[in-house]
Amino acid sequence: MAPSYITRERLSNLILQSHPSLAVIDVRDDDHVGGHILTSTNVPSSTLDYKMPELVRKLTDKEIVVFHCALSQQRGPKAAMRYDGERKKMLQRMRGRNTRGMGGKQGQEEAGGEEAIQEQQIYILDGGFLKWQELYGRDPRLTENFAEDIWVDYY
Repeated sequence: MAPSYITRERLSNLILQSHPSLAVIDVRDDDHVGGHILTSTNVPSSTLDYKMPELVRKLTDKEIVVFHCALSQQRGPKAAMRYDGERKKMLQRMRGRNTRGMGGKQGQEEAGGEEAIQEQQIYILDGGFLKWQELYGRDPRLTENFAEDIWVDYY
């Protein structure tokens, strides 16, 4: 299934519930100033070409992966689509290994890894950080290092 959008309200609820299997990936580049979503990881879009395979491997245990940029109109959606494509390639490679006669415990472990990747939900934060900060910028439970003056006239 292709990535879909998640609302800021739903994402805030997941964060407040300390959802153990959530990853938030912020792909802003040098505009990664003025705050960020609590628990998010900054992976600048300019580095995605070489970091994407590592990111897919790193996040295989996550059920929900949310991408965003400032507005989630270009970089965030593009990163989510690239991640989804790379994840599917990894799944195909794993299936190829499983169909080559891997039996016993190792084959079962590979199949379990395949299952985890299949069940992952990939989202794009609707409205990006701009919309996020409008509701949650001042909430330290949800946003770190918020600098309101940066966002007053952002767009």
